[in-house]
Amino acid sequence: MLSLWLNVLAGGILLGLVYGLVALGLTIIFGVMRVVNFAHGEMVVFGVYIGYWAVRLWNVPTIAAAAIAAVVMFLFGYLLEALIVKRFVNRPHHYQFIVFIGLSLLFSGVLLVAFGPDPRPTASQLSFRTVSLGFVSLDLARLQAAITAGLLIALLGVYLRFSSFGRALRAAADNRLGGLVVGLNIPRVYGVTFGIGAACAGAAGALISPLFDAQPYLAVDFTLLAFVTVIVGGLGSFSGALLGGLVIGVAEAIAALMFTPSMKTALPYALLIIILIFRPRGLFGAKEI
Repeated sequence: MLSLWLNVLAGGILLGLVYGLVALGLTIIFGVMRVVNFAHGEMVVFGVYIGYWAVRLWNVPTIAAAAIAAVVMFLFGYLLEALIVKRFVNRPHHYQFIVFIGLSLLFSGVLLVAFGPDPRPTASQLSFRTVSLGFVSLDLARLQAAITAGLLIALLGVYLRFSSFGRALRAAADNRLGGLVVGLNIPRVYGVTFGIGAACAGAAGALISPLFDAQPYLAVDFTLLAFVTVIVGGLGSFSGALLGGLVIGVAEAIAALMFTPSMKTALPYALLIIILIFRPRGLFGAKEI
């Protein structure tokens, strides 16, 4: 029994790291630009399809597929911000909601037309392989995804903390008008920020492509998952996105073990309600002044 619980918790933690990367893309965009990307799940699914086709066409490792997805989705996010999103940054929130919901439906329709509704499993080189660490047996595909996601989160954190662009990004998040006064190129900061958020989603999607079959209908699940994660951790908080991902990953694993796999989303949503009642800002959310 102890071995079973340890394996379940380990699996939840590994998947939670990838959830943290998904949520990080959403929280970076909101923290800097104050827009809520309702098409974030579709960007994750784009990454899943990129991972699927990269493995199928070129037989590359999942890590290389994640790098390809990150680059492709960064460029996609940068262009999307330049062409559409920037026109709605300073508009009321209901305008933003409508445009992002429209983009979500558009992206889902494009995926359906291009690839159809049928699921496409990715045959990873690590599929069905495990490594044993004492009482715990870890799925290598999940372990690789978690380690890579953790490294990407750490590298992004270091970059945003110590680079000149990272300081500009944090300054724009704290005070957009002040950033303009001191000469920051706010449009460029916003474009790169949206690109980074999309790159996080794409990389996470490619990393989990061996674990989830590629299909357009996953987008809604990933969008809801990202929102639950960032709300639990604290919307706009870097560390909150990581902790929220771990909490949701473990909660899903425990719910699947205690009840049935089909009920694994019940416990995270119950946890979300409890967090909203007792700490509406999330675990690491800052109080707005």
